[in-house]
Amino acid sequence: MNTNSFALRHIGPREDDQKLMLESLGLDSMEQLIYETVPDDIRLKKELDLDVAMSEFEYSSHINELSKLNSIYKTYIGLGYHPTILPAVIQRNILENPGWYTAYTPYQAEIAQGRLEALLNFQTMISDLTGMELANASLLDESTAAAEAMSLLFAVRDRDQKKNKVNKFFVSDAILPQTLSLLQTRSTPIGIELVIGDESTFDFSTEYFGAILQYPGKDGQITDIKSFIEKANAANIKVAVAADILSLVKLEAPGALGADVVVGTTQRFGIPMGYGGPHAAYFATKDAYKRDIPGRIIGVTKDANGNRALRMALQTREQHIKRDRATSNICTAQVLLAVMAGMYAVYHGPKGLTHIANGVHNATSTLANAITKLGLKQKNSSFFDTLQVEAHAEKVKAVAEKNKVNFFYPDANTVTISLNETTRLSDLNEIIAILAEAENKTAFTIEAIEASNAIPEALQRETEFLTLDVFNSHHSETELMRYIKKLERKDLSLNHSMISLGSCTMKLNAAAEMLPISSPNWGAIHPFVPVEQAEGYHVVLKKLEDQLTEITGFAGTSLQPNSGAQGEYAGLMVIKAYHESRGEHHRNICLIPSSAHGTNPASAVMAGMKVVVTKATEEGNIDVEDLRQKAELHKDNLSALMVTYPSTHGVYESAIKEITKIVHDNGGQVYMDGANMNAQVGLTNPGNIGADVCHLNLHKTFAIPHGGGGPGVGPICVAEQLVPFLPSNPIIKTGGDKAITAISSAPFGSALVCLISYGYIRMLGVKGIKKSTEVAILNANYIKQRLQGAFETLYSGERGRAAHEMIIDCRPFKANGIEVTDIAKRLMDYGFHSPTVSFPVAGTMMIEPTESESKQEMDRFCDAMISIKNEIDTVTKEETNNVLKNAPHTLDMVTSDEWLFPYSREKAAFPMDYVRDNKFWPTVRRVDDAYGDRNLICTCAPIEEYMDA
Repeated sequence: MNTNSFALRHIGPREDDQKLMLESLGLDSMEQLIYETVPDDIRLKKELDLDVAMSEFEYSSHINELSKLNSIYKTYIGLGYHPTILPAVIQRNILENPGWYTAYTPYQAEIAQGRLEALLNFQTMISDLTGMELANASLLDESTAAAEAMSLLFAVRDRDQKKNKVNKFFVSDAILPQTLSLLQTRSTPIGIELVIGDESTFDFSTEYFGAILQYPGKDGQITDIKSFIEKANAANIKVAVAADILSLVKLEAPGALGADVVVGTTQRFGIPMGYGGPHAAYFATKDAYKRDIPGRIIGVTKDANGNRALRMALQTREQHIKRDRATSNICTAQVLLAVMAGMYAVYHGPKGLTHIANGVHNATSTLANAITKLGLKQKNSSFFDTLQVEAHAEKVKAVAEKNKVNFFYPDANTVTISLNETTRLSDLNEIIAILAEAENKTAFTIEAIEASNAIPEALQRETEFLTLDVFNSHHSETELMRYIKKLERKDLSLNHSMISLGSCTMKLNAAAEMLPISSPNWGAIHPFVPVEQAEGYHVVLKKLEDQLTEITGFAGTSLQPNSGAQGEYAGLMVIKAYHESRGEHHRNICLIPSSAHGTNPASAVMAGMKVVVTKATEEGNIDVEDLRQKAELHKDNLSALMVTYPSTHGVYESAIKEITKIVHDNGGQVYMDGANMNAQVGLTNPGNIGADVCHLNLHKTFAIPHGGGGPGVGPICVAEQLVPFLPSNPIIKTGGDKAITAISSAPFGSALVCLISYGYIRMLGVKGIKKSTEVAILNANYIKQRLQGAFETLYSGERGRAAHEMIIDCRPFKANGIEVTDIAKRLMDYGFHSPTVSFPVAGTMMIEPTESESKQEMDRFCDAMISIKNEIDTVTKEETNNVLKNAPHTLDMVTSDEWLFPYSREKAAFPMDYVRDNKFWPTVRRVDDAYGDRNLICTCAPIEEYMDA
């Protein structure tokens, strides 16, 4: 046994187990299984051109050497990104803890109460600091959040504004450049006209439905947003404010000034810059807009016993429900980073945050006075942390970089300097020395940082924040460590048991892949540093792009989209730009199969396309004749087909090449949703089946952890004709020579976690990555075989095989009064997270074991499912007091003096012997979704405030 082989560690079933599993399927070899599963005409005819595998030890040395190619300068660039201090207790107990980073989105609330509480803390922190009534549980980045704010304000226009087609949106010229680029991307397809200008001269015309301000502005100047908002409100113009989260400790909350939406990033709260991400953005708004807020909201409800419980509120807003009526395609949040930022606030509390904000502001004020004393002009009359200095930019840049310091240079005669929580007195003296040398002035020593206040009196904060106990109780490391552990124990993650979610690919996130993201050589790089300072990143990112391009069979890749849904949108916008470059602006019809994930139609609508749904056959495949008919009907206006492969039903459709040819013959391009790439890598690829663009979920197929609901990365890979249109960035050059505007804030999206996928591919190598796909298919078919007789598999390929996932039918159990949800909740008592419930078919479960799960773990899961089926057989529709309807069973129930159930405590809590060895206790009984929606509470509050609602 080659114990240096990473594939040996990543792939769950041992070689002997694989043979036994194949035998149970009546097969002699893996090749025979793949022959019976994957259509022969789409199989790759040669191996992928990838490197041979590295061992974990070799990779550790390799990635460490690459990190040394990055140059760590002191960085004062600002523009939404700042050096931070990540408390070690948060780094060790959350960022580096698989109990937190391997968890799934908290759809199954009863086994996610810890994460839900951490996210409720985050929402409360945001609501307090912004002065808004409602906040969601994070978005992707500040620029995306600003674009979502624009879309929300457009959607909530009043009746007269909609009737009169009011479509102008004012953008302050103080907005961050990357945000402006993203607003440009998002506005045109949905019919919004951007008007960019000086907010001090804005005329508040009735032609405008909304406006967005930067607070403080990109250059650090604090403008009179209070007067602007008052005038806007009087003119029925709704206002969004993009606000620096740390500045809000000292600046009055925008909500208190009348803002309608407040957005920004929480990167400043201890999150490494990581060359652009991932970071948790925030979005806060008024309660009146709760039905239109994008993303996820964590709400307070009660469980079956009437006790406090948390859950994802308003889940009907999720895009798989709204589909082409959606105003947002947001699916992934940045949960892991939101948890970290929330814990930063818990750890420091209001007094600690005030100390940090005062430290930053006092240092900035001290530096401003020193710059004036030096004989240079500092242009900002009021500021929080950023100064504008009139100086010779080129000369300052040369001296600064010689001293390993980065400033920002917006034009030839201006230098902007943004300070941060790491800035010390010695840093201020270094900055003065640099300016003095560049401008031929005499340097001097600043003796002390002095308290000062350069914030206008009318905008100084008076509103209290973070007053609840949770933000005032855990300020020692011991207390915070225990609080984090307490929450972790309430969550079921991959470090406890298999999470067999179909479409979500909850595979191993190997420690060797994860370790580099803790390194400051990777974490401390600002996304807008000169590219030569990020050489290590560029080596890794270019190699990853090349790897993904080869794996997908395409010609180019962009890593910029920072979620799968953003990858969908980027792919469609690239197709749109391609058609327009050929003078075919009218091509706006997007064909989407009825089984598609809900983000597909949502993305198409956001890209300005009209959705035409194609039918599915009884076998769950695309109805080729219906597709042909609709493609020919719309051939003059056909833009794209969005198709998932293997299908959402877990089948390799043999007609896929015919399908792509039909679309091409009628003038369209083919977008392939890469959600199921785990069943393609090394065996087939999107280029081979005739697609033109695909997005990849790096948090699925390529081993970035789900983090409890994010981070995700959704790069797009494109055919040759689409390469020129790959997305750009306004500061760092990316994309093709006809590039579309930005898709995310940072040039390379969430670059830091791209290291994980790079390591995954390098350590598996060309053979291991193919073997992973084969074993994923083997594991799925093994479970299908094991469950045969207890559960019917709805869809299979032409030779009876599943792909990497399968759908089991739970609808027949309605005869016993049992719903699919009851099975999901009962699985918790057996120590398992449920498979995907009721997607893509209501009343079913979609199971995907991934290649990382061992035969032993899959057998435990199958034994649990079969045992549950036996339990179903013993219950009736008339008697609802049964072990399934009452699931999950908590420790409080089982140890209570009172037991009012017709089955034993042992059956409730320990239904199989293996459970005794590693029992996971759900901390609440089944949550009451309806109560939570009727009584929407999305911030921390004393129990008395909601239990009597």
